[in-house]
Amino acid sequence: MRQDEIWDAEVAAAYDTPGAGMFAPEAVDPVVERLAALAGGGRALEFAIGTGRIAVPLAARGVPVTGIELSRPMLERLRAKADEAAIPVVVGDMATTRAPGEYSLVYLVFNTISNLVTQDEQVACFANAAAHLGPGGRFVVELEVPALRVLPPGQPATVFAAEPGYLGIDTYDPLHQILVSHHVRFDDSRQARVTRSPHRYIWPSEMDLMARLAGLELESRHADWAGASFTAESTTHVSVYRRP
Repeated sequence: MRQDEIWDAEVAAAYDTPGAGMFAPEAVDPVVERLAALAGGGRALEFAIGTGRIAVPLAARGVPVTGIELSRPMLERLRAKADEAAIPVVVGDMATTRAPGEYSLVYLVFNTISNLVTQDEQVACFANAAAHLGPGGRFVVELEVPALRVLPPGQPATVFAAEPGYLGIDTYDPLHQILVSHHVRFDDSRQARVTRSPHRYIWPSEMDLMARLAGLELESRHADWAGASFTAESTTHVSVYRRP
């Protein structure tokens, strides 16, 4: 499925969970705090701005935020929170779409770069970020570490969530680095609803090479937004790349 088909009106309506889940203050506040510091008083550009989970509170901190977003339904949800004057958004994909002006910070959070399902698109995304940055500007990426260590030989899938009324399953294609998340929602009836989203997982070292191809240098890598050390056991990372 194309990304603009996945992020339709139904998904956009269910995406926002104000005050809970990924929208809870404990999930949002550390991200906003770190990004505001990295912006250094300059302008910020969010790739795949979505419904404004991070952009709205970051703009409220006084950081001028612009966005790029492919999904019009997601953008409509953002517009219920902030108008074009407050947070301008260019409609398009994050690999090729240009926003006007120069920025001190470009950021891409919550695994969103993996929505680009080819290596070429991901390389282009790094190049696009670099093209928006002024000298000394930073590109920040939040991403999961591929969880292939949990896959026994010959097993193509893992269960990542098992809750009342919900089952989450990831299937892996290690040859092409493709992961498909299957979300199964069910009740007491014999019917279930399944939605899927494809991703291309990226190793941190592969990301570093993409950055080098774009003329960026790795400045820091932590396990989370609070600055915990990144180790071999870390399941996520926040990587900051800098344009010299």
